[in-house]
Amino acid sequence: MKIKTIAAALALVTLLASPAMATEAPAPTGAAAEPHALEADDVRAWLGGLLPYGMQSGDIAGAVVAVVKDGEVLFQQGYGYADVEKRTPMDADSTMVRAGSTSKLFTWTAVMQLVEQGKIALDRNVDDYLDFRVSPPSGPPITMLDLMNHKGGFEEGLKDILAIDPQGLPSTEKYLKEHRRPLLFPPGEVPAYSNYGATLAGYIVQRVSGQPFERYVEEHILLPLGMRHSTFEQPLPERFKAAMSQGYQTASTPAQPYELIITRPAGSLTTTAADMTRFMLAHLQQGRLGDVQMLRSDTTELMHTPSEAALPGFSSMAHGFFHEIRNGRTVIGHGGDTVFFHTELDLLPAEGVGIFYNFNSRGRDGAVYGLRKALFDGFMDRYFPNASPRSDAPALASAPADALKIAGRYQESRRVEHGFISVFYLLQQTVLRATADGAIAAPKVLEPGDATFHEVAPGLWREVGGTRELAVRTNGGVQTVIDSTDPTSVLQSVPFLRSTPLNLTVLVASLLILAFTVVLWPTFAIIRRRFGRPAAAGEVRRLRVFIGAAVVVVVLYVIAWIALLAPVLSVELWVYSWRLDPVVRALQLAGVLVIAAVGAGVWALWRVSRLQSTRSAWICNAALAAALLGILWFAFMAGLLSFNLNY
Repeated sequence: MKIKTIAAALALVTLLASPAMATEAPAPTGAAAEPHALEADDVRAWLGGLLPYGMQSGDIAGAVVAVVKDGEVLFQQGYGYADVEKRTPMDADSTMVRAGSTSKLFTWTAVMQLVEQGKIALDRNVDDYLDFRVSPPSGPPITMLDLMNHKGGFEEGLKDILAIDPQGLPSTEKYLKEHRRPLLFPPGEVPAYSNYGATLAGYIVQRVSGQPFERYVEEHILLPLGMRHSTFEQPLPERFKAAMSQGYQTASTPAQPYELIITRPAGSLTTTAADMTRFMLAHLQQGRLGDVQMLRSDTTELMHTPSEAALPGFSSMAHGFFHEIRNGRTVIGHGGDTVFFHTELDLLPAEGVGIFYNFNSRGRDGAVYGLRKALFDGFMDRYFPNASPRSDAPALASAPADALKIAGRYQESRRVEHGFISVFYLLQQTVLRATADGAIAAPKVLEPGDATFHEVAPGLWREVGGTRELAVRTNGGVQTVIDSTDPTSVLQSVPFLRSTPLNLTVLVASLLILAFTVVLWPTFAIIRRRFGRPAAAGEVRRLRVFIGAAVVVVVLYVIAWIALLAPVLSVELWVYSWRLDPVVRALQLAGVLVIAAVGAGVWALWRVSRLQSTRSAWICNAALAAALLGILWFAFMAGLLSFNLNY
């Protein structure tokens, strides 16, 4: 996996929502497109051309799609295979799939049920509902609304978020208490998508209702709506196992184990496309499905309304839903990913339309993300095209100078800063480049390559040929870039000492010098023996032993960390559990030995240079000393020297 994809892999396995609003739909120019009639036959024909081709070219095993309209199920169909080996087809009515972070919509719906009963207040300190504290001791507390808006301020976490072995699976309560996330930001200020925050909300539902979270959702949402093939329970109950789709990296590779999501309220729903139509219809009909009133109409309206301020035209959160204006229409929804399943649910409340789709494979080179984006882009542009096309606005005269100010390296607010996983965030940063014509280039969303942006108002940059916008602000003294397509994270300017080029250069140069040294030492030994060169003085020989020992310790330390971090690159994140604690602790303790070894090695190199004061000896010894110190620097900056087991 390339460095640029590491953060995407981490986001994937931590159940990052990939909402419909995190897309870049091109803004039509010229005449408005004529919409197709949203009818079952047209949807079937359109998807029949898009999905089979996209799945085959992307090596994706199976998919299900369901569309609702005007209070009825308009269309639902499966594509490809739920089990490639057995040739079991995907069936929208009966095949069960993992919903990932789309599960959060059920958690937020449960919260709103308790809000309308007066049992939860959105603006109250969540500590009042918990049996432990998460709010900071001073300043504003964390509220339920902060959790819904992903503004609790929590740092991201990876440990124990995913498992494949049901033995020793921690409860939600145990997970929350043993994996408390540090606060990176004051509550309510900076968006940073948080599975921990959503899990807290589910635990509050459990404590306030007096029922286990899974049981509450089943009795108050799933069964009343007739969703009889849906569950938050893990492991999957025996009665559902025969209907469960396999999950795949790619269709051409073996099926993968059933994923156990430890942050259950944040992502453990298993469901069918048919069941999800009932949930969509309830939300589209003022909280009612038939005789069942899931939410009161006023509560439903509130839930679908933005719950935070946003810049004009920018996406926002709506009580747990992602809220945007797309092609002139309001869209609310939520995406979700496990390692193998990839989901999207989107509602157009004013049109009475909803769409749900799920893929059971990542696909070749993460092809599912592009296909998922193409599906919703195509759905909107085919059935709800932009009725008011707009041309690109002219760039400001000050754009060339302003582009230089915004250009630079940025890190996402959703990140890990404590513990060894922070190494990936140190190596993966977003680069905004100023172009020769006064524009800026920024990475596209869910696609390779860069998009070009022109400044259309002071501090506001719009994508050329598109609708995506970037706004530049200063927040807490940090230059911050807000993306109109993502209300759950912002980009923050990276301090120079944490910049990827600096730290990657230090790491690579240090490794090259150490590797060169390891190769040269036996070579020089052979040369001395071959040609009878005189042996070094006794003190120099002893010092070289110190130096050699230091190099060996550092090299073994680096190799051990590479082995520990390798599962991230193959997206095997279930490796990072409490079972790994002895290994992590051993490596952390080894860091103390490395510090001592580097100190001894640098001292020995200095002494050898004093005893063999030739220019070449000084240069070689200085380079090796720099390499040893460089590894120590990188280990410190990357969190490898931390004693934190809560990563």
